[in-house]
Amino acid sequence: MPADESSAASGTDRSRAGAAISRALTPPLLAGPLPAGPAPFAGLALRSRPATGSRRPPAPRGGRGAGTPPRPGRRAGVRQTYERARRAWDRPLTAYYLILGAGLLITVLGLVMVYSASMIKALELSRPSTYFFRKQFIAAVIGAGLMMLASRMPLKLHRALAYPLLAGTVFLMVLVQVPGIGMSVNGNQNWIYLGGPFQLQPSEFGKLALILWGADLLARKQDKRLLAHWKHMLVPLVPVAFMLLGLIMLGGDMGTAIILTAILFGLLWLAGAPTRLFAGVLGFAVLIGFLLIKTSPNRMSRLSCIGASEPGPGDSCWQAVHGIYALASGGWFGSGLGASVEKWGQLPEPHTDFIFAITGEELGLAGTLSVLALFAALGYAGIRVAGRTEDPFVRYAAGGVTTWITAQAVINIGAVLGLLPIAGVPLPLFSYGGSALLPTMFAVGLMIAFAREDPAARAALAMRRPGVRWKTMRRRVMKRPSGER
Repeated sequence: MPADESSAASGTDRSRAGAAISRALTPPLLAGPLPAGPAPFAGLALRSRPATGSRRPPAPRGGRGAGTPPRPGRRAGVRQTYERARRAWDRPLTAYYLILGAGLLITVLGLVMVYSASMIKALELSRPSTYFFRKQFIAAVIGAGLMMLASRMPLKLHRALAYPLLAGTVFLMVLVQVPGIGMSVNGNQNWIYLGGPFQLQPSEFGKLALILWGADLLARKQDKRLLAHWKHMLVPLVPVAFMLLGLIMLGGDMGTAIILTAILFGLLWLAGAPTRLFAGVLGFAVLIGFLLIKTSPNRMSRLSCIGASEPGPGDSCWQAVHGIYALASGGWFGSGLGASVEKWGQLPEPHTDFIFAITGEELGLAGTLSVLALFAALGYAGIRVAGRTEDPFVRYAAGGVTTWITAQAVINIGAVLGLLPIAGVPLPLFSYGGSALLPTMFAVGLMIAFAREDPAARAALAMRRPGVRWKTMRRRVMKRPSGER
């Protein structure tokens, strides 16, 4: 065979072999003649594996695309939560809602605990189980009216009531010492009988009278720039306060005298009393208190019961020790509402001075911490109102009310915990006692009025009125372009 014919035959054989291989490797759906070109297997390569230049990056495991921003970290989430809480805390109406909410919640929870703690005591006295609760409920309803009235009264009317309230309180405190009019309860001559089951303790109203009168006095002297002289700062504030203290101590009520002294020091501190003057008055008060305690065996026995874990000789520390027993048996969440054991005659005064112990036994640590948180919120709101106002009367009155409620709560709870001597003062807004509840709720209403007087709070409350909101929305609609719907 010639050479040219052999080469042509070999080329034909190679073409047939290539076509056979292509038909064998091409999928059935794509079977057919391959396009002419130098790379007959290019289509197969593109279908089996994408080219390197067109390969897509792998998607993240979380299922998020490449353009989706990453999730914020845990620190960023905590920071955002903190910023939101701080902005909400700094709003103009924060103090207003804290005072209103905390005051009402403490009062309502106090009503529940008074009913639970006083049932057995009422049955011991051959009374219905709701005897003390009904009296406290009536006082709470009257107190709610006083709180609403005080929150709506203008500041000028509050200042005008200061002198009549002080004069009336002094007159009633003098009547307490008149035989046949004054009554003695638990060894203290500080009650006036009103008829039926109702009694009145004028010294509780003396706290409110001292605050309003002292705030008005200091505000007028500050307007005249007289507080720079120590004589004007002390006179007549300190002599009048000592007169009230003397009338209270005639009845033997040292607990109320301690609260009144704390109010006096709170007013002096807010007025900017110099350190030497403040320390001098404080030292004199401590000396008088030491002499009063030293000369009374009853007060000395109460002082010796601080931190006691056993009733002691003659059961002198019985009440303090059983208060600790009640708190210790409550655990985390308590034994249940109404399931207290200590109120069955073991703990004296379970619905008055030691109602916090019954709360700890029935509601546990969670219940007691809730009560403490409510008092802390009320105290913070009072400090905020006193610190942000420009009116001196509002500053002194708000500071005085905050000092009163906070100091009384600390003394009562400290006595229940065994950290302070038993002073015989109720827990504000919580313990049984209408004479203590009425002026305290009026003072809470006073704080609400002060919180409303803040310019920013007043503007925020005005925007929440339905008429103002409707007018504002109507103005916004009128300003829209005519093309919008």
